[in-house]
Amino acid sequence: MDTKHAESRTTTRRTFCRVCEPACGLLATTSGDELISLEADKDHPISKGFVCNKGIYGFDIHHDPDRLNYPLKKNADGVFEKISWETALSEIAERLTTIKDTSGVNAIGSYTGNPTGFNSLYGPSFGNFVRQLGAKKHFSSGTQDCANKFAGSEAVFGTRTLHPLPDIDHSDYIVLFGENPAVSHMSFISLPHPMQHLKDAEARGAKVIYINPREIESARTVGKVIKVQPDTDVYLLAAMIHEVERFDETAERYGRGLEQLREFVSQYPPDAVASVVGISAEQIRKLALDFSTARSACAHMSTGVNMGRQGTLAYWLLQMLLLVTGNLGREGGNFFSLGFYERSPAAGSAVPEGFEETPYGQIKKPGGVGINLPGNLMADYICDPDEPIRALFVSSGNPVLSIGGEARMRAALDSLELLVCVDIYRNATAEYADYILPAAGAFEREDINITGLGMQYQPSVQYTPAMVPPAYERKPDWWIYESLAQAMGFQSILDDEDADIWGRVDAMLRSQGRSMAELKKVEIITLERSTPESLFERHLQTPDQLVDCYPATFEPALLRMAQIFTELKNEPVDRLKLISKRDSYMINSWYSNIDKLKQKSRDRNYLFMHPADAEKRQIADGSQVTISNVNGSIECPVKVSDELLEGVVAMTHGWGHKASNGMRLAKEKAGVNCNVLLPSGSDSFEPLSNQAHMTGIPVDVKPL
Repeated sequence: MDTKHAESRTTTRRTFCRVCEPACGLLATTSGDELISLEADKDHPISKGFVCNKGIYGFDIHHDPDRLNYPLKKNADGVFEKISWETALSEIAERLTTIKDTSGVNAIGSYTGNPTGFNSLYGPSFGNFVRQLGAKKHFSSGTQDCANKFAGSEAVFGTRTLHPLPDIDHSDYIVLFGENPAVSHMSFISLPHPMQHLKDAEARGAKVIYINPREIESARTVGKVIKVQPDTDVYLLAAMIHEVERFDETAERYGRGLEQLREFVSQYPPDAVASVVGISAEQIRKLALDFSTARSACAHMSTGVNMGRQGTLAYWLLQMLLLVTGNLGREGGNFFSLGFYERSPAAGSAVPEGFEETPYGQIKKPGGVGINLPGNLMADYICDPDEPIRALFVSSGNPVLSIGGEARMRAALDSLELLVCVDIYRNATAEYADYILPAAGAFEREDINITGLGMQYQPSVQYTPAMVPPAYERKPDWWIYESLAQAMGFQSILDDEDADIWGRVDAMLRSQGRSMAELKKVEIITLERSTPESLFERHLQTPDQLVDCYPATFEPALLRMAQIFTELKNEPVDRLKLISKRDSYMINSWYSNIDKLKQKSRDRNYLFMHPADAEKRQIADGSQVTISNVNGSIECPVKVSDELLEGVVAMTHGWGHKASNGMRLAKEKAGVNCNVLLPSGSDSFEPLSNQAHMTGIPVDVKPL
């Protein structure tokens, strides 16, 4: 879509947001090489004019004066100096070669942050670089928020890339676990404006239920909250399945291990779990009955459950609840959305299975789609006494603030011989870098909306050219890693002037009879949605084409589940548990340097606390408190709120930039990093998936 105005010489073109899965349509207006506005694309066939504030504030990120503009090198005095790309690439290659020759390829590692998932050309080029390098120690933000879903899907469906979506538009009973769509717009489902879909569902008579430890913002618009204790959803799901008297014929036809499943849930009837979950046995039975007897019911879960100690088991039991009630693979239940790549489910089956022993305990074998080494072990691997990581590449990530154990992480990064950060900001992690390479921003590179592949409510694919060329000396991430490959003497797509950087995507599109040439011409291709039944008929990847209802690999985790249950039953009644509070004005640490989002009381983060808990501790609203546990201690102001379940406290993450010298506003309005209170190292993650334990954390709170 081009609209040219001769007088102002401006051009308006279609693009899309690169912040979360829906990839809402945007219109970018440019004048020459300058981006002058962003607005919602009202004619977009999928998002239909919806875009949230985070998408619009992409304009402010694009124009942020603290953006990285040139390659930087830290000199002997610890000061960053501007250098040329040629110097940066050659020096990094030289130092990397020395480390590889003296310490071996196991001394090289990487950390990949969330924004790379919204950058379709990054993955192949980064993969090309590290494969030829021989590096095998890879970490990512995925083990902080969603690795459990990949591991769970692999165990149940035989592939990491099959994630059934809730059919909200046709469902009569909708249950969302640990999810706040009004703020986060949902994850592992690409659905623009989810609150409108939920409102429409309620208007036609559907029930919308949120399972959450607090009265979330979504419930102010539609639905109601059933408040549960944090990190206990797995027991609630088991109890709900326990109450399903007769498993649906769909489960009998397509399920394997149903008797073992039935025997397992017999350990967790509503009367047994009620005190742990925090709701009455009667409520649990009603929830199960309403779900199982509704004409159609769907369910979904997100980070509020993922980040618990048993996210993979919870994801498994969610699929089992859907299956045994006849709501998996049916209209109004949960369905699989194939998208533009025909072999997407099969591609997710070609991944390492099983586990491996490490000095830090058993972990899920990393590799393939969605599973990396536990981020909570990154500091341990860097400082390993026998085989330490000596060189690390960090791409669009900020592990100093996003992983538990900030002090350990800072010390670990400081011990590296070489740290290279590729980013748009000099963030808290980049302060430890030897070299910082400036990446092009979302509107300075061409892209497609690949993140939603296999998770789009309405499948589509959109291409966007760069709205403006990269400013200063910024470069697209793919170019940076292909150039590093060249500097190392490896094969690179840059070696061939005629090479097609979109060749991989073109092959994926051809599987559906489309092409990259067509996509570039029309910009958006809308595809037909998969039939719900195709989940069973076409997409299961288990050897016998059946859903594994009781994966053998879960046995150790099920024993651990019983142990945790006993611990929870015996906890002190006055123990406080910390959860993460989603915020419309913060997304991880992406938006920490935007002035519009730090106005008035939003210049810091708070501890939210129930009035009864505050009164017991003689804590007044607005007063300063110390929050502490065995992992660390922080100080911050309190906001008293009856939205929380008693015994639960909440904080927004993505803060704590007091040492982020390259981000002036974030440093000035730093707030505190609540991840200081999270565990790290051994026993701080779920071995089934390497997922970090980040919610339901015991804390003490005292007035200053």
